[in-house]
Amino acid sequence: MKIVNSNSLASTLDAVNEAFFCGRSLSKSQREETAKWIAGRQGRPGSYADIFASTENDLKEGVRVFTGERLRSQAAIRHILGEEACRVLILLDIPIAAVQNALNRASRGMMNALTRSEAGNSTPGMYCCGTCTCSLWRHLVVGGLEDAERRLAAGMKTLKLHRDGNSRWRRFPFYYTLLALSEIDLPSAIEEMRYASPVCERYLRRSLKDDKTARRRRLLAERILEKC
Repeated sequence: MKIVNSNSLASTLDAVNEAFFCGRSLSKSQREETAKWIAGRQGRPGSYADIFASTENDLKEGVRVFTGERLRSQAAIRHILGEEACRVLILLDIPIAAVQNALNRASRGMMNALTRSEAGNSTPGMYCCGTCTCSLWRHLVVGGLEDAERRLAAGMKTLKLHRDGNSRWRRFPFYYTLLALSEIDLPSAIEEMRYASPVCERYLRRSLKDDKTARRRRLLAERILEKC
């Protein structure tokens, strides 16, 4: 299975995340090729906070996150793909100096941006919009940034404040938020998954589509209900 799409960071990350999400192993050569290609995009022109740059095709054609929600601006594409790329490199865990050095530089860049945001009195546990925040949480969960537990705990408190009373959240994309929550090992994350469980139950009863996004959402909904 081909992982790297040289025209698209988004497609490359999607292929890796599909393997992680479905529990499929990648060969050593696939992991190394993918890690080297992503690392080569660190700090390129247009990169967000010196992390991993989107391709021109990503910015031109648009991007959806793993759970299918579309990103509406180029700034969001640059930031979210960069965070997701950091996460993927951490999980690939390739001990090649060029890869690890690129990851370290990217982590410093994102850490500096996060620190500046927090110093500007941003809402605790959030970074920019709800979608950007979910990508930050996914990065924090795998250990890519400092003080992860405190930041995630603050994020869960903020997420709770955004409940809309109908098992969803204001500002936060439902399935991408669930994806992040499914990886956070905190009682407060379980509480938010439990809050969202009625929507998951309805989705499993009513979903008729059988495309890539629908399959992912069904599997995610099942996992959320198991955790509740």
